[in-house]
Amino acid sequence: MKIKVLKSYAKVNLFLKVGKKIKKNKLHNIQSLTFLLNIFDKIIFKKSKSFKDRVKFTGEFDKKIHIKNNSIIKSLSLLRKRSFINKNKFFDIIVKKNIPTFAGLGGGSSNAATVIKYFTKNKNISKEDINFFSEVLGSDLRLFLGKNNIFQKSLFKISEFKLNYKFYFVLVFPYLSSSTKLIYSKVKKFDIINNQKKIGKKSKNEFIQSLKSEKNSLENIVTHKYPVIRKVLRELELQKNCCFSRVTGSGSACFGLFLSKRDATLARNKIKRRFPKFWCILCTTI
Repeated sequence: MKIKVLKSYAKVNLFLKVGKKIKKNKLHNIQSLTFLLNIFDKIIFKKSKSFKDRVKFTGEFDKKIHIKNNSIIKSLSLLRKRSFINKNKFFDIIVKKNIPTFAGLGGGSSNAATVIKYFTKNKNISKEDINFFSEVLGSDLRLFLGKNNIFQKSLFKISEFKLNYKFYFVLVFPYLSSSTKLIYSKVKKFDIINNQKKIGKKSKNEFIQSLKSEKNSLENIVTHKYPVIRKVLRELELQKNCCFSRVTGSGSACFGLFLSKRDATLARNKIKRRFPKFWCILCTTI
């Protein structure tokens, strides 16, 4: 096996509804629309002469990741258990972390899914396999195993979002580690999850209007815990031609959505001046 470089993309939740816990697995039922963004971690693989997988993390966001117990190590172990990888074959891996951790951008789940997709390419991966991987790696894994844009009707029911809109995002991460488990534990009011709901409009403007009527049900919890995020959201909302601003996932990253690169670029520059110590970038859908 020659050196292989994989791109592991970030996601953004355009909206997120949280329902009651499902008795079977004690996880919240959720509904969300997620788009992949053109920011990504680089995962560099090569065959190892060792008798174990070794992963090294580099980049701006290489901290707070467990070297011996991370989503990539777990993925490789699970792939061997399902016979997608030879049990005697191991890898040296370098991951350049460009996606902030504990930010709601799905970096860990994306890393795991990218590895799984690579080793199951041209092989039959069943629903049973996906369920097996998801039980260990988390339900967000499903969002990255499909196409670029996913409508998650419920916790285990996802479908491809086929309308390919070009959006620009100003992403802001205030370097606050938001615990998904903690944020979800504070949910007291639950949304009714309609499995029959359909997403998609004929025009981009109609679609934006439908998104404005949605919400992230975790946002109030996140902004209550981290008041500075509320300030960022307000500042994003004030930028010229910002369609709306929202927290992604369980935070602490948030975004402003724009229809033009020019507007998004001007907004990013202003946000950077307003919050110079925060990570702030311009990105787009892929």
